[in-house]
Amino acid sequence: MAEYFVFDIAESLIKKLASYVYEEASRAYGVYEELRGIKDTLSIVKGVLLDAEEKKGQKHGLREWLRQIQNVCLDAEDVLDGFEYQNLRKQVVKASGSTRMKVGHFFSSSNSLVFRFRMAHKIKYIRHRLDKIAADGNKFCLERIDFDHNLVQRREMTYSHVDASRVIGREKDRDEIIKLLMQPHPHGDGVGDKSVCVIPVVGIGGLGKTALAKLVFNDKRMDEHFQLKMWVCISNDFDIRQIIVKMINSAFASDNATASASALAHQDNVNGLDIEQLQSLLRHKLSGQKYLLVLDDTWNDDRAKWIELKDLIKVGAVGSKILVTTRGNSIASMMGTVPSYVLEALSAENCLSLFVKWAFKEGEEKKYPNLVDIGREIVKKCGGVPLAVRTLGSSLFLNFDTERWEFIRDQEIWKLNQKKDDILPALKLSYDQMPSYLRHCFAFFSLYPKDFLFADGFLVNIWGSLGLLQSPAGDQKIENIGRQYIEELRSRSFLEDFKNFGPVYFFKLHDLVHDLALYVAKEEVLVVNSHTHSIPEHVRHLSVVENDSLSHDLFPKSKSVRTLIFPIPGVGIDSETLLDTWIRRYKYLRVLYLGDSSFETLPNSIARLEHLQALLLTNNTKIKRVPNSICKIQNLQFLFFWGCVELETLPKGLGMLINLRKLFITTKQSILPEDEFASLTNLHTLGFKYCDNIKILVRQTQLPSLKVFIIQSCGSLESLPLHFLSQLEALFVERCEMLNLSLNYESTIQNLRMKFLHLDHCPRQQSLPQWIQGAANTLKTLLILNWDNLTMLPEWLTTMSHLKVLQIVNCPQLISLPNEMHRLTALEDLSMDGCPELCRKCEPQCGLARRWTETGYILSKAYVPNISLR
Repeated sequence: MAEYFVFDIAESLIKKLASYVYEEASRAYGVYEELRGIKDTLSIVKGVLLDAEEKKGQKHGLREWLRQIQNVCLDAEDVLDGFEYQNLRKQVVKASGSTRMKVGHFFSSSNSLVFRFRMAHKIKYIRHRLDKIAADGNKFCLERIDFDHNLVQRREMTYSHVDASRVIGREKDRDEIIKLLMQPHPHGDGVGDKSVCVIPVVGIGGLGKTALAKLVFNDKRMDEHFQLKMWVCISNDFDIRQIIVKMINSAFASDNATASASALAHQDNVNGLDIEQLQSLLRHKLSGQKYLLVLDDTWNDDRAKWIELKDLIKVGAVGSKILVTTRGNSIASMMGTVPSYVLEALSAENCLSLFVKWAFKEGEEKKYPNLVDIGREIVKKCGGVPLAVRTLGSSLFLNFDTERWEFIRDQEIWKLNQKKDDILPALKLSYDQMPSYLRHCFAFFSLYPKDFLFADGFLVNIWGSLGLLQSPAGDQKIENIGRQYIEELRSRSFLEDFKNFGPVYFFKLHDLVHDLALYVAKEEVLVVNSHTHSIPEHVRHLSVVENDSLSHDLFPKSKSVRTLIFPIPGVGIDSETLLDTWIRRYKYLRVLYLGDSSFETLPNSIARLEHLQALLLTNNTKIKRVPNSICKIQNLQFLFFWGCVELETLPKGLGMLINLRKLFITTKQSILPEDEFASLTNLHTLGFKYCDNIKILVRQTQLPSLKVFIIQSCGSLESLPLHFLSQLEALFVERCEMLNLSLNYESTIQNLRMKFLHLDHCPRQQSLPQWIQGAANTLKTLLILNWDNLTMLPEWLTTMSHLKVLQIVNCPQLISLPNEMHRLTALEDLSMDGCPELCRKCEPQCGLARRWTETGYILSKAYVPNISLR
């Protein structure tokens, strides 16, 4: 895979071997010496891995050696995870108190004596393999290199000159930024921090941020507006001394544009000054000057360093401006004093014009209209990113072979040869800047097709099941860690079309970012389609996007698969025999997603998957039975029967799944096993959908870890199990016709922790239930949808001091809002759609809005930044 993956995998394994849990387990099972030997050898090998990564393209055989190291580490991890399963199995047997289970455990492969012998044999074999590979590495004469982010490759330094004729489609962006630069400081020009305005320009790599900054910097209007202009490319480390030197040199070069010899002599003098002399010279040069400073290609996220530089340069005249280009939203937020200027993709028309410029000599395209038509298709895969357009256009320059053009059109960008300054190397700079834990997670976007709509919870399930979510504090929930990872990827401009619906995020990847994921994951991830003829032996993650060609012959060698998913709606597996073959072959599976499949029975062999942490049978409309043996998989954390409308009963023994964190249920049964649910003490999310025969859910069962509760389309359900409402953070209720939300809870429930409440189509409700008032200090999002009988909202709604989002949709009888809506001071988003009477009254010329105006409580963007009345 990509740089440093082997290093990170080795480091993770060493940490696991050094942990107290594994040391105790290894002593208990008599394998302590063998595991210590593995750890010692791996520690020696780890020291030279970074050097191996650097030289793998230069020395024959080194790439294969790295692959062997990675494979033996992953195989060792598979073996060692058996300790965790054995420990969980013991806990279940002990907690059950069942003699029958204890006897069964004694005669099973989980028996301590059997387990000891089996583990000793496997660990001895792992150590032998590792020792041999380590010895083979000596012939490469590798040097020990400690991990250092300075090894990460960066782009070349930029300069301010630009040929404006080569920049296409950015005129509007140029004028918008110039307009911002010429405006007064939005917070009032003055002294100190207010003496300089910082405008960030943000976008993914290759989008043209630097080219746009050059257009702005060289515009004549800037020469007239600013007394001094400076261009500084940050790119490498945010070294204050070097930045000061660059600013001084740029300032003097601007003053001495015609006296180049003088400027060079001055530069030699500056380089010899110490930091005290430099800062004094810079401040003297800037003092009283209205300047424009461009900080191009900024990667620094250390706020202390930024403030140090900012304090040095806030001596300019009123109206001084700093223009920053960066790929990181978090960097832009840290540095900017105004909202970021988010650079958008080029239009299709501009992309084609740019492509023609790079693919043909001037005017030559008129001779080849057929190639221009193919070029129109080629630029679609560029997603409006100019560097991608230039990359593909340049690769076809002076090549008029139609077959070559069609090859470029039909081939994925990540499979094409890339030069140093082409699009994938440019994007990979952003990837290289990620911490290792984020790089691992990012690679798994390659399992999904382009334009896939991701939900954060599903992605976090996979990351968590594969052990990729690391808590810096050591005690965070995986859901929170996963969200932090997604936010960090978003801040690095990798995610787009980002929608936040409270406890659920939806987002997509830019097509080129998806190409990058395929590029960095190509050694371990395989997307199976009609063109796939075999599965390589060491592939670890499979994504099946076409099932027509699935057969037993496709998987003759691979045995180490950890992930097997069907991500495309409508594409699943219908052969129970093939599924049984996979289960018996892939005994180290962590994630098995069989969405949209059509088999009727899950094989009993499922219990063999001791390492399985996520099993998703979503939308299998034919499955009728799930074997009870599934409950022997103590590692299971995510179990989804969502949409299995023919499932007759839940498997017996659910309570043995003591690690379960998310459980989604569709079943025909009418009564749930409360004693089983009582054992699910780690359950974080519980959902019921299409459970038409259930009238009452778990009555008194306490689920101490439950935070998210979802009920959808349960037509007979009469009441909520509100005895655990006090600990919930999110509640979704949708299309439950017989449900009475107020039943047995007509009064307020004190001290609710709820942050998100979604109530959709509750025909028996005429008003909001009183218990919601207990969330006055925590509720942030309230969605009320499709309430035919709702006529008014209660006055106590205005006590929701933290409410940010209020959406009221398709409530035709609703005629008024509470009188004191102005008390909702945290409200940012108010939407009313399909409420004709209410919306009419809220229009500025109508009575309700006028009455609020007269009392000083107008409903407008002054109070609510995002208001929609339809």
